[in-house]
Amino acid sequence: MARYALSLEGLNCASCVGRAEKALGDVPGIGAVQVNLATEQATFEAAAPEALARAAQRLEVAGYPARGEEIRLSLRGLSCASCVGRAERALAEVPGVVEASVNLASEAAAVRVLEGVVPAQALADAVTQAGYPGQVETAEAPVDQSARRAEEADAAERRMWWAVVLSLPVFVLEMGAHMIPGMHGVIEATIGHQTSWLIQFALTTLVLLGPGRGFYAKGLPALVKGAPDMNSLVAVGTLAAYGFSLVATFAPGLLPEIARAVYFEAAAVIVSLILVGRFLEARAKGRTGAAIQRLVGIQVREARVERDGGILDVALGEVRVGDVVIARPGERIAVDGTVIDGTSHVDESMITGEPIPESKGPGDAVTGGTVNGAGGLRYRATRVGADTALAQIIRMVQEAQGAKLPIQALVDRVTMWFVPAVMALAALTFVVWLLVGPEPALSFALVAGVSVLIIACPCAMGLATPTSIMVGTGRAAEMGILFRKGDALQRLSDAHVVAFDKTGTLTEGRPELTDLNLAEGITRADALALAASVEARAEHPVADAIVRAARDEGVHLSEPSAFEATPGYGVRAQVDGRAVVIGAERWMQRAGVDMGAMGNTAQDRAAEGKTVLYLAIDGAIAAQFAVADAVKPTSAAAVRALQARGLRVAMITGDRQATAQAIAAEVGIDDVVAEVLPGGKIEAIDRLRAGGKTVAFVGDGINDAPALAHADVGVAIGTGTDVAVEAADVVLMSGDLSAVVNAHEISRATLRNIRQNLGWAFAYNTALIPVAAGVLFPVFGVLLSPVFAAGAMALSSVSVLSNALRLRGVRPVTLPNSGPPAPSAAAAEAVAAA
Repeated sequence: MARYALSLEGLNCASCVGRAEKALGDVPGIGAVQVNLATEQATFEAAAPEALARAAQRLEVAGYPARGEEIRLSLRGLSCASCVGRAERALAEVPGVVEASVNLASEAAAVRVLEGVVPAQALADAVTQAGYPGQVETAEAPVDQSARRAEEADAAERRMWWAVVLSLPVFVLEMGAHMIPGMHGVIEATIGHQTSWLIQFALTTLVLLGPGRGFYAKGLPALVKGAPDMNSLVAVGTLAAYGFSLVATFAPGLLPEIARAVYFEAAAVIVSLILVGRFLEARAKGRTGAAIQRLVGIQVREARVERDGGILDVALGEVRVGDVVIARPGERIAVDGTVIDGTSHVDESMITGEPIPESKGPGDAVTGGTVNGAGGLRYRATRVGADTALAQIIRMVQEAQGAKLPIQALVDRVTMWFVPAVMALAALTFVVWLLVGPEPALSFALVAGVSVLIIACPCAMGLATPTSIMVGTGRAAEMGILFRKGDALQRLSDAHVVAFDKTGTLTEGRPELTDLNLAEGITRADALALAASVEARAEHPVADAIVRAARDEGVHLSEPSAFEATPGYGVRAQVDGRAVVIGAERWMQRAGVDMGAMGNTAQDRAAEGKTVLYLAIDGAIAAQFAVADAVKPTSAAAVRALQARGLRVAMITGDRQATAQAIAAEVGIDDVVAEVLPGGKIEAIDRLRAGGKTVAFVGDGINDAPALAHADVGVAIGTGTDVAVEAADVVLMSGDLSAVVNAHEISRATLRNIRQNLGWAFAYNTALIPVAAGVLFPVFGVLLSPVFAAGAMALSSVSVLSNALRLRGVRPVTLPNSGPPAPSAAAAEAVAAA
């Protein structure tokens, strides 16, 4: 009997304890039950580990569920859906596991276990014993898979080149004799055909035992276990061709004279071509874990903490809730906290996605990982370690990347029945010919059985997907679109909704001066010169917008004196003997400046999503400036193009509702979700998924990383942050949103091409399998020779390659830099309400 302890929920009183004990006591195989109200734990003895699952189920029904936790593992050696199934079964068999989900794309496992029952290392050991080495992952210590995947890609490239170099002479010796007039005679007159066969045998053996060894080491055991995968398909096809060729070379008497031929080139070339696909796949996987590593890199390593009357530099993990932490100018905030002393502007774009730093003073909250501006801050730590906002973002990215994808690769699904069916048919063909075939029955049976295996060789199936992906993604790269994950092609082509972030995606991501209203007697040049002269000393994106506008218009700036800045209000200085005050309306009121008619337009500008500043000269109002993040020239056209293709377009942003609605109205978007943090973006994506819809999310910031990873397909603007790029499935090399339309177009064209290839490969092989089995022999006396079976296989492969090459002709969609569309009714009403 082993003793277990479960942490329970819902225990409130002694009667709860009694009911929980009774529920456990009724479970067969469980004894010595004790439930402790104070610790909220149930302890019991069980003879069999299976009793744990029954105990958890009974407690759930009784209303006192056992608490669970999720453990994440990084796995190696996953190659197809069969591997996923075996890894999940190995994890599910560990006592205390509630649910196990293995993700092939991210090579990660998310395992739901009973809290405190299953050690994380026990899960790693279990999946390792199943053949897929596992390593425990946490938000604080994620597993860096980038180096390992780079090594795997390098190894795949080496195997590919060895296979190609060794296969090329085999192909030339055998196929050259069939394709080049006179070459047959040259071989006969020089080395002789037997020597040619021996050379082919030696080189093909090197291919199969060297670079192709992995297909047999993995594929044959999978066949034995009754779970064939793509490795099994390659192993069966190549061994069939190789085995037949061995008989023809070293025991030709076993075969009819007409069938004495070798197919070493088929085995060698199949392995080479599949290895090319494997190399492309390994390279395309990219650095899935790099997004997590970059997020972890944002965290500071040390924090300056006030302790024992002094200031100490301590490791981040040693910071405790309640500690007073110091943030010097330009430093990252160490942990989440509340400001107790000092004023500054803090760049929170990693959280909110917005470019304008937030003014911080006593009582304001600061977030770990954000960047402090020019001022110094003292703040009290409120959340540390795994509780900080940054750690939560890391955790969200991990969970999103490890989620089970709804769509499995088509080839993996087909292999569940195709390989067993072909092998069964080949065996049946052999037996039928052996029993009822003419003499020599064994030779005819061997020829027919091998012909079935060769005609159904997986070469075309193996090429169908990778060649289309290779050509499609290559063409996409020429158009400035990078598909980091192969399955993103399929998911993007199936998208129903495209959701955009606002700042840096639909907009330029940099505030610009949009409006300048002047008081009577003030010229534009004078207003810009005085305002920019003062704002040049300020450190704020809005100030930068005014300074850039002045410099773009060639205005001369003067050196201010008596400069004074009040965070959250504005600045004042003396410029060329004139008293200049510039800032928000409350700054003008504090300075005693009469706003006059200019104050009446501020609300209209705010409803348009603009930031309004006022300029006063010598105590009199002089100008009103409006600054806004301008919409990209192609945003409206891109939205229209996506809508014309039947896609629903939405916007999800952390910006204010009024600003979001204004931008949405300008570009023609009706669905708007505003004022959300990274977790809220994930919730918004889940709502857009209602009804089984596939959602693509387009973003560019660190704060977009969880949403990019959580969406069915994440599309990152390449001009954005590295973290967003690493978390995405698709990267657009420019900020031009026409690339979003082009990405959707190339994905649809590529998936259509893949379906054509697979349909052709399967239909072609399936149609010729009966011919290879000998159905024409009783009537026409025709038995398909493996020579023609190999030729049919080659023709199928050539057809697939030729069809895939058509993707090179896909033309990019060009969008005009047109003006904005008329606002939709919903957007217009929202702006009016704001």
